[in-house]
Amino acid sequence: MADANVKPLAGSLALVTGASRGIGAEAAVALGRAGAHVILVARTAAGLEEVEARIHDAGGSATIAPLDLIDGESIGRLATAIAGRWNALDILVLNAAQLGSLASVPAIDTKEFAKIMTLNISANQALIAAFDPLLRQSPDARVLAITSSVARTARPYWGAYAATKAALEALVLAYGEEVKNISAIRTHIVDPGATRTAMRAKAFPGEDPQTVKAPEVVAEGILALVTRNAPNGERIRVEA
Repeated sequence: MADANVKPLAGSLALVTGASRGIGAEAAVALGRAGAHVILVARTAAGLEEVEARIHDAGGSATIAPLDLIDGESIGRLATAIAGRWNALDILVLNAAQLGSLASVPAIDTKEFAKIMTLNISANQALIAAFDPLLRQSPDARVLAITSSVARTARPYWGAYAATKAALEALVLAYGEEVKNISAIRTHIVDPGATRTAMRAKAFPGEDPQTVKAPEVVAEGILALVTRNAPNGERIRVEA
């Protein structure tokens, strides 16, 4: 656990999606404890309020922004509101995602697939587009995409979710290449590995959750990544 007295992110602004629980919540708390003001984005206001309280208890500060990322217009409104209050965005954690049903590729439900593509891919592109001007104003901006090993290692019945994560990696890394010579933006890919989350429990209902690492471990990996001079395009896998 990071020293609570050390604030390496003091004065910086972070935005974390899917921040009401799991990896997103713990990443937000870790960033807030390190001194960043954290904008918490998720659909559930009650969950965001709990995370906000935890950040305040740790001596940090946060702002909640309850919204559904599937609504593209809400992302634009959020960016406008943030730009009216802050001059730059320093950290963008693209964490929100939906697993969907595990099914063989021919059996993928078309409507469900469209929905998870919207959240897992289209919303992240919309976030990058909306916040690109603020990221460019930062002296050291980081965009982190939370991925999965299935994005690069084929696993039966995971085709739909894997496709969205592979696309997310490609999208974020392409953005990093586009802006690396004209801004201080760096992009990173974070594979959390097996982690004790609600999504993991849904995918592996028979697994003892105590046999996999807590999301706090992933959060510390994310914090370590954004507080060191990691090169653009770096990938990390968080081990227990």
